[in-house]
Amino acid sequence: MKKIFITGGAGYVGSFLVPKLLQLGYYVTVLDLMIYGEEVLDHHKNLKVIKGDIRDQNLVDKSVKGSEIFIHLACISNDPSFELNPSLGKSINLDAFEPLVQSSLKANINHFIYASSSSVYGIKNEKNVTEDMKLEPLTDYSKFKGDCEKILNKYKSDNFITTTIRPSTVCGYAKRQRLDLVVNILTNHAVNKGRITVFGGEQRRPNIHVDDITDLYVNLLNQPNKEIAGKIWNAGYQNNKVKEIAEIVQNVIGNNSVEIVVTPTDDNRSYHISSEKIKLELGFKPKRSIEDAVADLKKAFNAGNIPNPLGDSRYYNIKTMQANQMR
Repeated sequence: MKKIFITGGAGYVGSFLVPKLLQLGYYVTVLDLMIYGEEVLDHHKNLKVIKGDIRDQNLVDKSVKGSEIFIHLACISNDPSFELNPSLGKSINLDAFEPLVQSSLKANINHFIYASSSSVYGIKNEKNVTEDMKLEPLTDYSKFKGDCEKILNKYKSDNFITTTIRPSTVCGYAKRQRLDLVVNILTNHAVNKGRITVFGGEQRRPNIHVDDITDLYVNLLNQPNKEIAGKIWNAGYQNNKVKEIAEIVQNVIGNNSVEIVVTPTDDNRSYHISSEKIKLELGFKPKRSIEDAVADLKKAFNAGNIPNPLGDSRYYNIKTMQANQMR
């Protein structure tokens, strides 16, 4: 069975992906700073966890040896976290990227999968935002995601297959939980406060369930090279207005006492993407809805699997970065 190397494997998406790969029989090596807790990944005979920094190229060189596929998930995630310390964000999200690719080549990795972001497009007025459109990122976080795509493209060859995924905002329950993403925020507040505050509400946000985005990464591992070589794909499911997401949460929680409060905002940025290309070319279509994500989170809250959800900093990237004084 193939050997997979994953940066950020103890993060939100990684904590869902790694057990899925192990269950399927893959050998997995994870390189992660582990700032969100070392208990995120359970012990497994086919899992090797290395606590370390992707900016340490010597460590990466040693760690990636023997692997065949590289999945790069690690980054300072989303704009607020990035803006907390822009120089840190640049060092991890951009400066470390090309050395990672070079380490992969030295280790004879044959397939490099890069988790970019659907935010690379910026704001588009077109009904369908497709992969061939000009990238007009609004922030350095998004700009550096696009820059890394270009860097990776330089290195692609018949012996070094590259695939880039531009995911929507991920939602749902995972072992390493995030509660600072729109669906998860609204669900947390509905369950644990009985009140949802929506700023504006007309802005659209594309979303994808964490179970679906990890299914996609698994799907890529089983494709012939000709189907995935050099490909760039959007990966999303629903492009709902924030107000609509709040109403979905209210309905799924099933509590008439959950109040939705709409507050004016100066930030009316609206994002949406089309995921038709990956459906047509790869046959990939998400199976899980926002309703499913909300239901999964509700179940996790009720079971006590997300203790102290309003106060524990580990569920919030900015608070965790501040607590760990990352630099």
